[in-house]
Amino acid sequence: MNKKSEIVFMQVRLLRLASEEWHMPIQKVNILFDQYGILKFIEDCYDVFHMEGDYAVFDEIKTLLKNKGVDVSAEII
Repeated sequence: MNKKSEIVFMQVRLLRLASEEWHMPIQKVNILFDQYGILKFIEDCYDVFHMEGDYAVFDEIKTLLKNKGVDVSAEII
C-alpha cells in the first residue's frame, strides 16, 4: 500500500472511531473534521501518527478540537 492510501486508511479509521466514541453519525463527524481541518492534520502528522495507535491519535484530535474551543458533546445530534 502506498503512503497516500495508508493516510486515507488512517483517516477512515479515525472517523469511525470518533463516530463510535462520540455516538455521532459518521456524516456529522466528517463535517466536524472538515470544518476544523482534522483530515489535513492527520495527513500532515502521519509520519508521527503511523507509529502510534488509533486511540493515541484520537487523543491528539480531541486535544486539537478542545484547543480550538470545540465542545464535541454540544455537537452530538
